[in-house]
Amino acid sequence: MMLFFDPKVIINPTLLTTLKEGDCMSLFCHTDSLDKSGETKTTAVYAVRNSNSSVWWTNSIHSVQCAEIHRNMEITHSDTFVSNKEFDTTLKSLQEKIQLNENIKRNLEKTVQHIKSQAEHTERQIKQQFETLHQFLRDEEEATITELREEEEQKTQMLKEKLEEINRHISALSHTIKDTEEMMKAGDILKEFPVSMERVQNPQPDPQMPSGALIHVPRYLGNLPFRVWKKMEDIIQNTPVILDPNTTHQDLILSDDLTSVRVSRNNQPPPDNPERFNEYLCVLGSEGFDSGKHWWDVEVKGSSNWRLGITTISNQRKGRGFFNTDVWCVWHGWSLPCAFHVEQQIDRVRVYLDCDIGMVSFSDPVTNTHLHTFKAKFTQRLVPFFWCLDSLSILPIINQNPVLEHKLEHPRHIPSRCPIR
Repeated sequence: MMLFFDPKVIINPTLLTTLKEGDCMSLFCHTDSLDKSGETKTTAVYAVRNSNSSVWWTNSIHSVQCAEIHRNMEITHSDTFVSNKEFDTTLKSLQEKIQLNENIKRNLEKTVQHIKSQAEHTERQIKQQFETLHQFLRDEEEATITELREEEEQKTQMLKEKLEEINRHISALSHTIKDTEEMMKAGDILKEFPVSMERVQNPQPDPQMPSGALIHVPRYLGNLPFRVWKKMEDIIQNTPVILDPNTTHQDLILSDDLTSVRVSRNNQPPPDNPERFNEYLCVLGSEGFDSGKHWWDVEVKGSSNWRLGITTISNQRKGRGFFNTDVWCVWHGWSLPCAFHVEQQIDRVRVYLDCDIGMVSFSDPVTNTHLHTFKAKFTQRLVPFFWCLDSLSILPIINQNPVLEHKLEHPRHIPSRCPIR
């Protein structure tokens, strides 16, 4: 139905006599349907508002003379009315929508600036880390070339000494030959025969070409990239869990390498994106698990209140419902009913996850003490989560295959629903 106001409509004077001073009238025409002859049936509708009322109504039929284009118009009458209160409600709803859209707009604008800041900060970190690698390679190159130069100098010096020895030997032989020739010319060869024959027949031993005199080339070029890579293990750390800054509560700060988190009031809070926690001081790992075995160690030394474990990737992050379901964790400090409470103060917690058999185990790797084990049927992708009021750090891998000597028999089965009281 198309509704429009037609300024060509002419009001019959009879209609005007029904209006009082201060009354308002609105007249509308709309195309309603086709009549039997196939022509468009047009209807005129008017509404009158009394000067002492805020209500519009139509409760009388009056004659209306329309322009030529409305000669088939029929006058209809309606007893329905709309109050200002209903208009106010509608307007308020529209205003709220505008406010909501304004908030979304501001958040999007803030997100654009945050993306720029993220990119700049990440670029600086990339350059810094590559510079560390470049410096390591430069140092390693310099050390390798220095070692080569030292071997070159050492072996060159050794051969120089050999050359001096050979020169002395040649000189001695030359003197022997010269002395012998002079004795032969003087006719004294028979008188000095025994001595002369001894010098001629028993000269000094001939010098030998030393072995290993050449540069040991394979020592420098053999598997050079691999050997350098192995040395890089001393400066490069592999951390099994990397924190996701896009999930971090605005009052948490991550380290540049994304392996540590601490509580700190952020003067420039990040945008409230859907992935971010807005109630609990939580952060998630950047990668999830749905198969295989995984483990990571968390440094909790000096932290008085912490919770850590795993959750499903779809668990809600807005509001206070996060710990209500699909959370398997241990905690220390503030109460968290139905999760496992670590009463003693410990330095580290090891999380060992076996997705295939549905088990997550917690232990103290310092004392190799088993803390707790959950058994559950994991049907969704799992991610590590961390909550703290101080600071936590994920430690780099030292042993690729940790030995879990503590017993895991008879693990306690705890439902995933953990209500916060």
